[in-house]
Amino acid sequence: MRVVIVTESFPPDVNGVAHCALQTARHLVDRGHAPVVVAPAPAPGHKPDAFAPCPVVHVPSLPLPGYPQVRVALPSRRLAATLVEHRADVVHLASPFVLGVRGMAAAARLGIPAVAVYQTDLAGYARTYMGAGEAAAWRRIRSVHGAADLTLAPSSAALHDLATHGVPRVELWPRGVDTERFRPDRRDQALRRELAPKGELIVGYVGRLAPEKQVELLAGVCGLEGVRVVIVGDGPSRPGLEQGLPGAVFLGRRTGDDLARVFASFDVFAHTGPFETFCQTVQEAMASGLPVVAPAAGGPLDLVAHGHTGLLVPPRDATAVRDAVRSLAADPGLRTAFGAAGRATVEGRTWAAVGDRLIGHYTKVLAGRRTAVAA
Repeated sequence: MRVVIVTESFPPDVNGVAHCALQTARHLVDRGHAPVVVAPAPAPGHKPDAFAPCPVVHVPSLPLPGYPQVRVALPSRRLAATLVEHRADVVHLASPFVLGVRGMAAAARLGIPAVAVYQTDLAGYARTYMGAGEAAAWRRIRSVHGAADLTLAPSSAALHDLATHGVPRVELWPRGVDTERFRPDRRDQALRRELAPKGELIVGYVGRLAPEKQVELLAGVCGLEGVRVVIVGDGPSRPGLEQGLPGAVFLGRRTGDDLARVFASFDVFAHTGPFETFCQTVQEAMASGLPVVAPAAGGPLDLVAHGHTGLLVPPRDATAVRDAVRSLAADPGLRTAFGAAGRATVEGRTWAAVGDRLIGHYTKVLAGRRTAVAA
């Protein structure tokens, strides 16, 4: 199968869309298929991922105003030319917003089936950054995804949102996790002594530092006696968070085995963002054997079994986050039980298993197109 993956983000970017696009390309190659990736060019001075498993076509891009870590693709003929030159059987649209919209249009003109992967809560971002615009965001989502042969939602909450807002032909496609990389035995005592020299309980957050992630909700956790908050990631909110989270350690961006070592060296993982369509870092924390505290909204509802693998708390509730962490800090046995249950839960959620499900979706779409043509 010849697949063109049109993605709004790709390594060296570090985010859920980029990671999922990379894992998709790797799995397609592993299964003998022929993918090509089309993505915005990285910022000047940033080298593309040397480990990309297939050809990557970069289109010109500019930084998003106010959020330079995000690159926005400019109009380019390279996208349509790639679809033609690669003789694509399927176009895979990863979180279509700007480049993906052009990919959808080009696929329609060329008569190529398109599978759109919903990964970004644009409506939630509209509320966060503009205080309004949710209805307009849903109109755009409905327009883009409604043109696809199939939309894949990463969680039951996302599937419900899409169906409620009139997006047709939606099915569930979750995300995999690398259980070989993220595992409890990567726990590093030397790193723990560096992060918490007085033996404090380490509560970690991993992700972008941006307004929609609401990392400031960890301020109360910073005030707990015997607790050290460690923040992994970067983004426009970092300066404010460094002021608002007293005593927290900021490690910046970490990737690969280094990130896995950091994850495994936490005692508790705390996620705060209420707009997650899936939340890959929660799965990585569970694979690392950690109890999880997360908002009872979006993707974490599928991932965290409250009272079994972690604690779900009301979204945007700093007091609830603090109290959940405090209860785990006071009960080492509960932390151990939650962590072991979380690891057991994700052990079968490999990228290979998830990738095979994706290929099944492609096959179904192609069969549907053939049936329609025959009729």
